[in-house]
Order: sequence, then C-alpha cells, then structure tokens
Amino acid sequence: MNELIDIVTPTPPSWMPQTVGWLVVGVVLFAGVLWLAWTAVRRWYANRFRRAALRELTALQQTADSAERATLLLSLAELLKRLALAQWPRHSVAALSGPAWGDFLRTHAGGAGDAVPALAALIDDAEYRGAATLAQWPEAQLRATLGACRVWIAGYRHDGHDGH
Repeated sequence: MNELIDIVTPTPPSWMPQTVGWLVVGVVLFAGVLWLAWTAVRRWYANRFRRAALRELTALQQTADSAERATLLLSLAELLKRLALAQWPRHSVAALSGPAWGDFLRTHAGGAGDAVPALAALIDDAEYRGAATLAQWPEAQLRATLGACRVWIAGYRHDGHDGH
C-alpha cells in the first residue's frame, strides 16, 4: 500500500469560452436585450396618456346609464381634446374645431380609422349644441360614439415627428 501513488485528477475544464467569438456573441446578445428593454420602457412610458384616457373612458362608460347624456357627450369630446393636447404640440391642436378637428382625428387614427365617422358626429355636433339637443341623442348613437372613442384612443398613431 505504501507504494501506491495517488491518482492525479486533471484540472476541471474552464467555463470561459476558448475563443473570442463567444465573447462577441455574448456582448451582441446583451446589447440586444438592453435595446429591447429600452424600447419596451419607452413604449410603455409613451402610452401613459393612452392608458389614462382609457381608464377615464371606462369610468365614463360605467356612468353612461346614470349620467346626463349631454354631460357624457361633452366629457367625451373633452377627453379626446385633452388626449390630443397631451400627445401633440399645443399649437397644432388647441385651435382645432369642427372639420379641421375631424381631419386631425382622421390623420392620426392609425388602425382606428373606422372610428372616425362616429367621432365626427360627436365633434361636429355635440360641442356646439345645447344640453337639450344632446339629451335627444339616441342610445344606439351614444353607444356607438363611446365605442368609437375607445377604438380611436386604443389605436391612434403618434409617430413622434410632430415636434413633441
């Protein structure tokens, strides 16, 4: 037994890649993950006004049955204008009304282009009518307008090239 020699174990293999190529791949993958995270955070932050407007619209829809119809319609028009003022420069939105406001909504509708005709009735009619006239809006038209507001808010396009 005294003449037995202990077994010499080889050094364990290194976890470090043997070529510089794997280091380059790792750096590129890390940079890609950082870029994706940055893009996701920017998109989430850019949509904060959209999320707030959708929450407010949901609250308005929940009170649609009990609220006075005129107040609801005026609140919808105000919500659209406030959202536009938050997303685009004031000088390009604040003075818009009537057909020019409708053109703005149509131009920036993105995937929500089908909602614009229903919104046109709201912005062409509701903003300039009295409470008695607005109270006469049919229930179906009110529901269609609420739905159109939701579609436009969820789908409008803001490409960031408007000076904002």
